[in-house]
Amino acid sequence: MLKVSDVTAGYGQTVILQDISIEVGQGEVVTIIGSNGAGKTTLLRAISGLVKPKSGSITFDGQRIDKLAPADIVGSGLVMVPEARQLFPVMSVKDNVLMGCYHPKVREGSTKRLEEVLDIFPRVRERLDQMAGSLSGGEQQMVAIARGLMAAPKLLMLDEPSLGLAPLIVQQMFDVLDRICKMGTTVLLVEQKAFHALKIADRAYVIENGQIALENTGPGLLADPHVKTVYLGI
Repeated sequence: MLKVSDVTAGYGQTVILQDISIEVGQGEVVTIIGSNGAGKTTLLRAISGLVKPKSGSITFDGQRIDKLAPADIVGSGLVMVPEARQLFPVMSVKDNVLMGCYHPKVREGSTKRLEEVLDIFPRVRERLDQMAGSLSGGEQQMVAIARGLMAAPKLLMLDEPSLGLAPLIVQQMFDVLDRICKMGTTVLLVEQKAFHALKIADRAYVIENGQIALENTGPGLLADPHVKTVYLGI
């Protein structure tokens, strides 16, 4: 479904990613782990069209997308839930969630989709009339994921969804992600909490210094000695 081929990207003259290649198959959960500054977020931003690759190609659902505008990439069915949630704090939770279906291609059926999304996030349903800025960090993250699902993604990318959340809330969030995956949504997950992320992954990559250092199944990387030492603290 998604193929990133030999992509080099960065900001200005600074190169962050060097000849990165990854693939995500339909129905898969693919996890990318790595330390701060390794290039994980830059990779998602390149796929989303927010950073233009200096070289290489990105293909989604059979279409070359690395030269498309971000809105057109969303319209193709590739949606990112950004790091730090990036909600509109003085807008209601409902209006924040509905921002996910702003693109004309996904407006049809949005009422039914909203009900389906709220069934996944009952806490969000309870908070629809509140200002998004009044929610806890965990609740805001659920709103951000709900907003992403409103865009009817064929592939949902999540950037550090557990960032800043308490351990109990992190577990609840990964339980929700597991449910979303089992409902058939293809997921590309960037996450520093390696154990949780690898546990739900079909396949996974490790990025180090802007390059792919390891690739394996989720269980395979959980058992890898380097991953155990560097990312799991075992």
